[in-house]
Amino acid sequence: MTDTTTSATDLITVTGTVQKQAWADRVLPPVEEVRPGLWSVPTPFPNNPLRYVLAYLVETRKGLALVDTGWHSDEAWDGLVAGVRQTGHELEDIDAVLITHFHGDHFGLASRVREVSGARVAMHTLDAKAIREFGSLRSFIDQDRAWLIRRGVPDDQLPEMLLPPSATDDEPHWDDDAVDVLLEDGDLPMGAGTPLRVLWTPGHTPGHICFAHTDHDVLLTGDHVLPRISPNISPNPLTESDTLGEFLASLEKVGQLDVGEVLPAHEYRFAGLPARVRQLLHHHDQRLAEILAALADDDGPSTAAVAAQLTWSRPWEQNRGFIRRSAIGETYAHLLHLERRNLVTRGPGETDAWRPVSGR
Repeated sequence: MTDTTTSATDLITVTGTVQKQAWADRVLPPVEEVRPGLWSVPTPFPNNPLRYVLAYLVETRKGLALVDTGWHSDEAWDGLVAGVRQTGHELEDIDAVLITHFHGDHFGLASRVREVSGARVAMHTLDAKAIREFGSLRSFIDQDRAWLIRRGVPDDQLPEMLLPPSATDDEPHWDDDAVDVLLEDGDLPMGAGTPLRVLWTPGHTPGHICFAHTDHDVLLTGDHVLPRISPNISPNPLTESDTLGEFLASLEKVGQLDVGEVLPAHEYRFAGLPARVRQLLHHHDQRLAEILAALADDDGPSTAAVAAQLTWSRPWEQNRGFIRRSAIGETYAHLLHLERRNLVTRGPGETDAWRPVSGR
């Protein structure tokens, strides 16, 4: 994820002022009733710079929904149990677990919630397919190692890039029955006459979804739109999809929704969705231009070499481990997008060797 505040040309209004102060103080924010029957429930995200995940508990006339869960850890679990209890409910009361996307900090506790509550777990069809393809975090890491080698990462840097700092040896396996309900764009996951509507926003993952609460004029955005940073846009190791192109199109889609408030999965609530979308689009335009300029001054660099030349929120040498892997993934997504637009090409070898298209 990339800090985009320095390139902002429009202002948003922070509405989650208590959350923002907690972010600044590096502490867990409190549970808050954002609207009647709609609570923000933070869960700790240990050993990760994002610090916490904002889950949301939503009352509907057809049951209680939990949007996202938190990372697979006892600390996050205890935070979720305590947070839900502060709303006047128990985990056993939950009828549905609605997942914005399959990443571990959003999906990690879903099966555990289902075990205690009997809740059905719902996710977009494409993300459910992705977790079946990988089967487990360990399987993903095996695929990722080969992917990083093709991106030009030296062997001695591979070990530190392959495991997020929040991961443990006790990672859950993603079984074929991990998801009970497959969602599509426009679905009402809690049933007809209920206020939560699915908005498919691919990019961060193939099946990333937001949830519009039509009664309260708010949008639960998961990782798609955050107030301070851009979500990491990186193709998973099994696809060559233009994930940046998908993300930009999804941004345009939600940018047309001038909702009263944005409820993201990280950081803090805000108003001004169209302005924030413009900031993000501007940021990625700048990044594409920076990459083209870097290629004009180099001769067939790998993706990893291009990433090392770009502007990040901290100097490249300070970006170590999984943070550097994320930066390489994001660079690759931008290069793929430029390739789809016939602005760059890569050599025929096993390792990327990027060059501008001649005459461009």
